[in-house]
Amino acid sequence: MRTLLIAGPGGGGRSTVAAATALRAAADGTRTLLLSADRADTPAGPAANLTVRRPDPAEEFRSDLAAFQDRAGTVLDLLGAARLDGEEITPLPGAAELTLLRALRDAALSERYDLLVVDLPPLPDALALLALPDELRRYLRRLLPPERQAARALRPVLGRLAGVPMPAEWLYETAARWDVELAAVAAVLADRGTSVRLVAEPGPAGADAVRTAALGLALRGLPVDDVIANRVLPDTTADPWLAGLAAQQRKTLAEWQEPYRVRTVAHLGRDPQGPDDLAALAVPAVNPAPDPVEWPVTDALAEDGVLVWHIPLPGAIRDELDLIRRGDELVVGVGPFRRIVPLPSALRRCTVAGAGLRDGGLRIRFAPDPELWPGGGR
Repeated sequence: MRTLLIAGPGGGGRSTVAAATALRAAADGTRTLLLSADRADTPAGPAANLTVRRPDPAEEFRSDLAAFQDRAGTVLDLLGAARLDGEEITPLPGAAELTLLRALRDAALSERYDLLVVDLPPLPDALALLALPDELRRYLRRLLPPERQAARALRPVLGRLAGVPMPAEWLYETAARWDVELAAVAAVLADRGTSVRLVAEPGPAGADAVRTAALGLALRGLPVDDVIANRVLPDTTADPWLAGLAAQQRKTLAEWQEPYRVRTVAHLGRDPQGPDDLAALAVPAVNPAPDPVEWPVTDALAEDGVLVWHIPLPGAIRDELDLIRRGDELVVGVGPFRRIVPLPSALRRCTVAGAGLRDGGLRIRFAPDPELWPGGGR
C-alpha cells in the first residue's frame, strides 16, 4: 500500500490539502482511505472510492483501560483500588496520538485500500507522533527486557511462597503485546511506500516550519516527496498590500526550489467548502514514493583508516548538534530533535574519531578498535 503522510504547521491548510489529495486519488479510481486526526468534518464529502475515518480517542481509551482493569483485577483487588466506570473515564494526554497510530496500523494492514492519506496533527506534534513507536519500544525493552521473561516459570512458585499474587505475568504479556503493535506501526512508517508531503504557506513562518520539519523527518529516516506551497497569490495584483505578500511568497518559493520538489496550490480567494472547491485546488497527483532516506557506511580504511557513517540532516546547524556514543548506540541531537540509534555492526567494533557537518549531512568517522577488529585493526 502507498501511504502518504500530510504534515504542516497549524493554519497552513494541511487538512484541506489532505482532503483534496484523497479526493483526487479517489476520482482517478484509486481505493483511498483518508485518516484524519482532526475531529472537524472534512470538506471532501462522500465520493466513490473514498473512505474517511476519524479515530475516536475517547472510545479507544475507555476500551483499553477497561481491558487493563480486567487483566490487572487481582492486583487492583489486592491493593484495595476501586475500579473506574466507563462513564468517568476521560482520555489522558497522548491518547489521541496512540489512537491515530493504531488506526494507521490497522489501515495499512487492510487490503481494502490502495492509498492511505494521513492528515497528521500540526507540527511539532506530528513529529513527536512519528517518533513515538520507536521511542516507546526502546523504553519497553529497557524496562522489561525480553530475556528476563526466562524466569516467568518461577513466578507461580514465588507467588505461593510470598502468599500474594505476582503481577509480572500479565505485565510481561502486556509489554509483549504493545511491542508487537508498536513494531507494526514502525514497519508502516519505515515501508518504502511511505513518504511525507509537507504543506505550508510560503513566507517566513512557513519557511521555518518546513526547514524544521525536514530536519526532524530526516532524523527519523522519512523521505519528503513534495512541499506543497499552499494559498499562493497571483503574481500580478493592483492591491499594493497583496503585491507585497505575493513578493514575499515568491522569495520563499525561490528558496524552496533547490532543496525540495515544490508544488504550488493557488489561493481560491475563499475557504474551501466542499468537493468542488477541493477539486479547484488542483493538488498534485500521488506519485510513487521517493527513495527512502538511507544512512550509509562507506569504507575509507585504505585511504584514511576509518569508516564513515553518513547521516543526512538537511538544514542542521553545527551549534545545535550533539553527539554521544553510549555503548552500541549513538545519541543524535539536532535542534529540538533527539534520536537514539543502534550502531551498525561494523561500527560497534570502532571508536569515534571525529565528526563533521557538510553539505546537509553529518559524517561521523570511526576508527577500528585494535582489540576488537579482526587483524588488530590493520
